[in-house]
Amino acid sequence: MNRADAFALLCEYVQDIGLRRHMLGVEAGMRAYAKKLGQDEETWGIVGLLHDFDYERWPNPPDHPLKGSEILRGHGYPEEVIYAIKSHADYLPDCPRVNLVDKALYACDELTGLIMAAALVRPNGILDLGASSVKKKMKSKGFARNVNRDDIAKGAQDFGVELGAHIQFLIDAMKPLATELGLEKGLAGADNE
Repeated sequence: MNRADAFALLCEYVQDIGLRRHMLGVEAGMRAYAKKLGQDEETWGIVGLLHDFDYERWPNPPDHPLKGSEILRGHGYPEEVIYAIKSHADYLPDCPRVNLVDKALYACDELTGLIMAAALVRPNGILDLGASSVKKKMKSKGFARNVNRDDIAKGAQDFGVELGAHIQFLIDAMKPLATELGLEKGLAGADNE
């Protein structure tokens, strides 16, 4: 199991650039948390990178993430990785989030989507984005309405992190990848060129 192989698998199954960027953002958050918590950065990063790789082909529950788990098993991925990915789906009752990596993935997944959406409406993208701006956007039900706010709050609570600090931690983890994530300038900043 290595990142290059995981990224190749992602590219085989995911054509949508937005979904790829989401998974790269979650990977960045997972790697940063693994480093902070003294966990295996490669394992945690691959969990983040591959958590939605089957979504484009099989978006409906429970196919996502069960189809992906079958593919990962066929590629020899460890059960720890497969279980963590399955555990991010609330509708799989046999996969409760019990391991730290499971809780980290759930805490990072939806919030990464909200952070990316918030960065896209700022002229400087993620580069000057702060937790307070994301929290304001979180309160606006019309903004990024597909992002489940309850999952964000529950994820932070279950992971044992304060929401504002968690938001800032993920922003800081994603900033070095601003260009790769398409967040170096928001859509408003891109229009001004």
